[in-house]
Amino acid sequence: MTEIKRAENIDDRFIMSPKIDFVFKLIFGDEKNKDILIAFLSAVLKMPTEEFAGIEIINNELLREFAEDKKGILDVRAKMSSGKQIDIEIQILPTQFMPARTLFYWSKMYSSQARAGDSYAVLKKCVTINILDFKCIPLNKLHSCYHLTEDETGYQLTDILEIHFLELPKLFDEAVEKDESEPLIQWMEFIDGKSKGVMEMLATKNEEIKKALSILEIVSQDEKARMIYEAREAEIRDQITRIESAREEGLKEGIEKGIEEGMEKGIEKGIEKGMKELAVKLINKGIDIDVIIQASGLSREEIEALINK
Repeated sequence: MTEIKRAENIDDRFIMSPKIDFVFKLIFGDEKNKDILIAFLSAVLKMPTEEFAGIEIINNELLREFAEDKKGILDVRAKMSSGKQIDIEIQILPTQFMPARTLFYWSKMYSSQARAGDSYAVLKKCVTINILDFKCIPLNKLHSCYHLTEDETGYQLTDILEIHFLELPKLFDEAVEKDESEPLIQWMEFIDGKSKGVMEMLATKNEEIKKALSILEIVSQDEKARMIYEAREAEIRDQITRIESAREEGLKEGIEKGIEEGMEKGIEKGIEKGMKELAVKLINKGIDIDVIIQASGLSREEIEALINK
């Protein structure tokens, strides 16, 4: 990570939320802290840490952006020595299309391994891990996992597909069983951490979480990271508000035919408008254009067009 410039007037107890995708990637997507990623993957995939020897993080663009690069990809993708790829994504905004979205991006990860002329032998197993801040699967389980199996016998057609859902809100659902001593539960509670005190308590139980917390504490005091964090947090909050507003307006109109399509288009337009409004605010504050690209998700050309307006 680049040299830390401590922000002024920050309470020492302030801690960023690991649920914000930008922060999650800083913790789990850094080659220097690969042992943290391995500990998390071991807990999710129920594999010994030794099996992750030689794992490589293959999309650390966000960390380079933090060091003045131009890109910022917010998932964490890793490749094992066997060629198996694992993608981890945090999703805060609720969507009913999460299963379809997951399969779409899984298919792109899987098919991108092959080039023209390659045989199917080059295609290796791809694993997707979704960490959700909303309930998605109608099962009383915090963690659910999916493969391709035959309906009656459970015979597995192939192991190339593996999809995991970790649903953070179910941590507080009394109908869902959980064992506080399980590393996976501890990691989910850390990611969902509501306060520094909760994270410190978890750090006493788990050495890898203790290291993750120490990294989070350093990042939380960094001026540039804090600026990006606040911009991301504000945009997510605005998007949630737009989604709720669009849903309420649609229900008031009582339109049954085409209501789903109309709401989706309205949400998309509202999000685009909100991102441009955010970019204008940052432009007016004199924020560096590369930081605005990361915070708003707009392209350089779109931001330059706003500057020249």
